[in-house]
Formats: sequence, C-alpha cells, structure tokens
Amino acid sequence: MDWASIVGYMASICMICGYLPQAVQTIRTGDTDGIAMPTFLALGAGSVLFVVQGILINNIPIVLANSITTICSAIIAIIKIRNDHRH
Repeated sequence: MDWASIVGYMASICMICGYLPQAVQTIRTGDTDGIAMPTFLALGAGSVLFVVQGILINNIPIVLANSITTICSAIIAIIKIRNDHRH
C-alpha cells in the first residue's frame, strides 16, 4: 500500500469519527438546539461532492468515508428540520 492510500484511509477514519458521534447523539436524544443548519448543509453538500470525486477517480477511501458522512449529515439535518418545525 502506498503513502497516498494510507493517508486516504486515515483521513476517512477521522471524517467518520467526526460525524458519527454527533449523528448517534442526535438520534438518541433528538436534541438539535446547538446545531447550525447551514453548517450541516454545507458539510453534507461537500461530502456528496467528495463521493462524486471519489467515484470519478476510483478512490475507495474517499467514496466510503464521504458516503458515511453524507448519511450522518442527512440524518442530523432531517432531525433538525423536524424539530425546528415543531417549535
């Protein structure tokens, strides 16, 4: 395995570790008061674009990590929208 792949896998792990705890906490508690919707929409859009890039350049770490972060962003955004409409 070359250094570029190792760095890619390490970055993937960091990205997932950054998003997953927030998604799990949001699902468990339903609390979205401290979440800024524009931030999660921008990060989610960036993740989608990285998935596309990963597919185009055939880079599995980019595709996997950003697919997971896209799903996490979508879950958080959906719960946030639902909560904001209730208040």
